[in-house]
Amino acid sequence: MQLRNYMLSYRFLAIIILLVVLSPEALAHGVTAGDKGYIQESSGVMPIPFMYLGAKHMMTGYDHLLFLFGVIFFLYRLKDVSIYVTLFAVGHVITLLSGVLFEISVSAYIIDAIIGFSIVYKALDNMGAYQKWFGVQPSTKAATLIFGLFHGLGLATKILEYEVSPDGLLMNLISFNIGVEIGQILALAAILIVMGYWRKSSGFMKHAYSANTVLMTAGFVLVGYQLTGYFVV
Repeated sequence: MQLRNYMLSYRFLAIIILLVVLSPEALAHGVTAGDKGYIQESSGVMPIPFMYLGAKHMMTGYDHLLFLFGVIFFLYRLKDVSIYVTLFAVGHVITLLSGVLFEISVSAYIIDAIIGFSIVYKALDNMGAYQKWFGVQPSTKAATLIFGLFHGLGLATKILEYEVSPDGLLMNLISFNIGVEIGQILALAAILIVMGYWRKSSGFMKHAYSANTVLMTAGFVLVGYQLTGYFVV
């Protein structure tokens, strides 16, 4: 049974790696060609389209979802989930808006590598690694906020590359953020439903460590992929 559980975990990891390799446009804040063209050609206030783009970004941004999965892994109360998700959203909004409005451009590969590291960090946190290694427990709330800042900056960097029209820019960015939060709520609802069923099973705590090992490895894969792109491309 234990061997079977590990095999299932490694199959899950293989699927993640395959998605990373075969989906270069979707990698950490990538925007599809169609959406890229739409963003570049848009002018004026367009709240509904940008809300859609924001929701689509969150629903397909597996780097965001993997990090949030790690964040809520051991959160059982809806109140706690809301606090952490809000902290992540606040960080995301701050750097997305300021990054685009003040044209703060950073290498997308470096930012996305840091985002991959955020997944590794949270998985290790869930595994109790910091207490074992250093005898301290870093603030999970502070880490969620800080990594939220990097997640927002990653998207801001991509948007800057597409030279969005300044006409209606602020309202379009706000609409985009609203869409991101809608997408986040929908994605989290699905994750929480699945987690709810899993937590009711007797094997949840038994397999929690293995699940976070897979999560950590997925984060390392993303880090490696982005650093390779930075040094090779």
